[in-house]
Amino acid sequence: MKIGILGSGIVGKTLGEGFLKHGYAVMVGSRSPEKLSDWASQHAGAKTGTFAETAQYGDLLVLAVQGGVAAEALRMAGGDALKDKTILDATNPIDEAPPEDGVLRFFTGPNESLMEQLQTEFPSSNFVKAFNSVGAVRMINPQFEDGKPTMFICGNNPDAKQKAAEILDTFGWEVADMGTAQAARAIEPLCILWCIPGFLNNQWNHAFKLLLK
Repeated sequence: MKIGILGSGIVGKTLGEGFLKHGYAVMVGSRSPEKLSDWASQHAGAKTGTFAETAQYGDLLVLAVQGGVAAEALRMAGGDALKDKTILDATNPIDEAPPEDGVLRFFTGPNESLMEQLQTEFPSSNFVKAFNSVGAVRMINPQFEDGKPTMFICGNNPDAKQKAAEILDTFGWEVADMGTAQAARAIEPLCILWCIPGFLNNQWNHAFKLLLK
């Protein structure tokens, strides 16, 4: 499977390295792909390109840009290249305002989510929320004494969620499917909760775990 990653920040690069590690073909997309030349030279098999080239390349796409520019990045990728594709959505609607007492601000309201907005604008794509509730350092095969952490996902297309679950299992995660895209209203704010120990106590190496009886 060819993976196209829209976004060349720490999350995009980390996920790109994870997919390469597990044998996937990978292209990382950027507005300025030339700035990825050093990174690509250090990772055998890695390809780089524009958002449009990356969207055309990938059988499955990962959206790993800042939330405020997520829709713009997808528009640059091109609607035809996104049609019928699974898009793992790692974005969060983080506002530009600084955190207050360790609590980030979102530019969405409590009864909406960024992923729902994206799904509405790009209805022929199959978005699955994933990778948004943990730091990049723990995204790939995280190791905890108490076992696998939980990645919460949601989306409207069952087949797309199955593809996401298979990738997450390969990446060392336990998957908890929370239902349709509306559940992103609950999953996206996990980013706020995850960040509080970091902002307050410089603790960034944790993850969530769902316990079932």
